[in-house]
Amino acid sequence: MAQFDLVILGGGSGGYACALRGAQLGLSVALIESGKLGGTCLHRGCIPTKALLHAGEIADNTRDAAHFGVNAQLHSIDMTAVNVYKDGVVNRLHKGLQGLVKSRSVTFVAGHGRLVSPNTVEVEGEKYTGKNVVLATGSYARTLPGLEIDGTRIITSDHALTLDYVPARVIVLGGGVIGCEFASVWKSFGADVRIIEALPHLVALEDESSSKQLERAFRKRGINYELGVRFASATTSEAGVKVKLEDGKEFEADLLLVAVGRGPTSANLGYEEQGIAMERGYVIVDNKCRTSVPGIWAVGDLIPTLQLAHVGFAEGIMVAEEIAGLNPRPINYDGVPRVTYSDPEVASVGLTSAQAKARGHEIVELTYDLAGNGKAQILNTAGSVKLISEKNGPVLGIHIVGARVGELLAEAQLIYNWEASAEDVAPLIHAHPTLSEAMGEAHMALAGKPLHAHG
Repeated sequence: MAQFDLVILGGGSGGYACALRGAQLGLSVALIESGKLGGTCLHRGCIPTKALLHAGEIADNTRDAAHFGVNAQLHSIDMTAVNVYKDGVVNRLHKGLQGLVKSRSVTFVAGHGRLVSPNTVEVEGEKYTGKNVVLATGSYARTLPGLEIDGTRIITSDHALTLDYVPARVIVLGGGVIGCEFASVWKSFGADVRIIEALPHLVALEDESSSKQLERAFRKRGINYELGVRFASATTSEAGVKVKLEDGKEFEADLLLVAVGRGPTSANLGYEEQGIAMERGYVIVDNKCRTSVPGIWAVGDLIPTLQLAHVGFAEGIMVAEEIAGLNPRPINYDGVPRVTYSDPEVASVGLTSAQAKARGHEIVELTYDLAGNGKAQILNTAGSVKLISEKNGPVLGIHIVGARVGELLAEAQLIYNWEASAEDVAPLIHAHPTLSEAMGEAHMALAGKPLHAHG
């Protein structure tokens, strides 16, 4: 039986971050993964989807090249070549990650692990015992009751990432982050796309103003959507798939992408048998990611926090540092940056208007239109920066829509997490011409001294 300071079950974002930081702090670490190191994010999520989105951006730029005085024509989308590009990005990052794990002297164990005691994970008959065990088994693509995934006509994001053709017509069930990103990709590749969303808005967890801007942009792009109506049924044939909604409407397409969220991978892994408190499949933890069983921790999509790779990174690092005795501060999940990488992008940090009001804040709101930003005009993008501030207090939320605005969240999260006020940010100088100027301009306007905005 091999013994370690730290045994980690799952080599995705949360698991490998915990392993790397733990080893850096002098802990002996075993990292167990049944698939490829890097998990969903690297192989079936963040990285490959963003590679497809970038290919889609190039396709759209080629179509619109004449607007910029460039004579170019889009002949076709070669999905074989697109997938070679996408897989090349993933493979290079995978090799780099393997090198990192090896360089930190982490014992990597390939195989399906199962928790067999509070301090032991068994992999194909071999037991690995740790003073601490971290559960990081991630998530899977959900479906709805009675909706069977066949991998051909009715697919999940896992299947969508390996398609070797561009479907002519696609229905996307779910208007959250995953659904909107794939809808954006397929529209860029030339498909006819329709989103079905039971909630009143696309990306409904975002500020309502951001959702409405995305809806207008999608409508302008020709992406169709049905909001506030539930899915009823789907039937497949050799010709495609027919989807029926509860309001009686029916739509036909080549494919139905089921993008109704992701569920925790926790079944049949021994968690319940060891007495770990769980709810709806999620492992319940405290603010330092401790489970109900001493010495067992859980991070990433397995716990009911934001299902984002960078949240998994942060939780894994925090757990390693807590085990090493560094007493890190708990994560403020309101302060986590969030991005939907569609065209346009939707980015945010902090509270929405509704959340701020519900928590009793007296708020002031300001929206700066990107029409006043030089770089936005150069990029030919529309959008805005919306600020939500405590009256005479700190900024409570920043919500941005537009091309490449995810890059603005680096500054936005500092503003929110350091509890800066508009007056604190307004004097800071932003390079011209950049999209980041919009962040400065918005805070200048909120501080009562607008420059390139009507005050």
